[in-house]
Amino acid sequence: MNDSAGKSTPLLCVRALNVSYPIALRGRRTRLPVVNDVGFELERGETLGIVGESGSGKSSIARALLRLIPAESGSAQFRGADLLTLSGAALQAMRRHVQLIFQDPLSALDPRMSVGEIVAEPLRVFEPRLAAARRERVLAMLQAVGLGAEHLHRYPHELSGGQAQRIGIARALIIAPELVVCDEPLSALDVSIKSQISNLLKDLQRRLRLSLLFISHDLAAVRFSCDRVLVLYLGRIMEIASSDALFQAARHPYTRALMAAAPIPDPVAARARRNTPLEGEIPSPLSAPSGCVFRTRCPLAIERCARELPALRPIGAHQVACHRAEEVVS
Repeated sequence: MNDSAGKSTPLLCVRALNVSYPIALRGRRTRLPVVNDVGFELERGETLGIVGESGSGKSSIARALLRLIPAESGSAQFRGADLLTLSGAALQAMRRHVQLIFQDPLSALDPRMSVGEIVAEPLRVFEPRLAAARRERVLAMLQAVGLGAEHLHRYPHELSGGQAQRIGIARALIIAPELVVCDEPLSALDVSIKSQISNLLKDLQRRLRLSLLFISHDLAAVRFSCDRVLVLYLGRIMEIASSDALFQAARHPYTRALMAAAPIPDPVAARARRNTPLEGEIPSPLSAPSGCVFRTRCPLAIERCARELPALRPIGAHQVACHRAEEVVS
């Protein structure tokens, strides 16, 4: 379905997503809000990055979309259905189109299964009638991720971290999904291996026309891998922009602070750049600040920020949730 301007319908359209966890506090049951009114779209063949500090709600968004945890409210339209309300056979059928690459590759692999069995497992579940061609498809997928037939009979404990992540990628892609959620896929890897896996993911995304939801705290990896970036703080969207626009001229004070805190390899450039230090700790979701949730750490906060929640609004090529976004310049 296309609109009058010829723009295609997004592959994934998330609206007003809210996620909370049940907890016990001082002897009574309550809920811990971790994702608040989040909405975004993911185009076919696009890589959307989600960044933010630990505790910002990045992984909770992924788990809710994958139905690993329940969403409190909202919708997530995908292939004409709402991922958040599917159940039974419809949910099982949809799972072949949405796959996950885990954060810790070694712990995500069954130690009792060989590499060949691990990669073939999705085929056994979703395509049981094609058993004769299973070995050939597994070998082809291993080759696509830079491994070979010699790895078929190895077990997870015999693999390096990079090899294990390649196996995780192969397992996710073997059934040709349309959407792949990458939940911190590089964080458990050595620095020397991260670039290899980043290049592999980008190459596979282009060749297979995959749509990726790339969750990470590594801004360098996000800049390299993603077409657009969503910046999250305390469960709320602060800014959305193309990767180029965001890294050239971020418009939200929080985004700028994240970038200022990110390490860069050039010591001269590191000393020369203007830092916007992030002071204090991220607040507890149980006692989130009134108005703008970032105001208690923001160098631009004014009285309006305490009483009015900023709406996500267009500012040039960005969408920004900040009352003073027009005043943020490079």
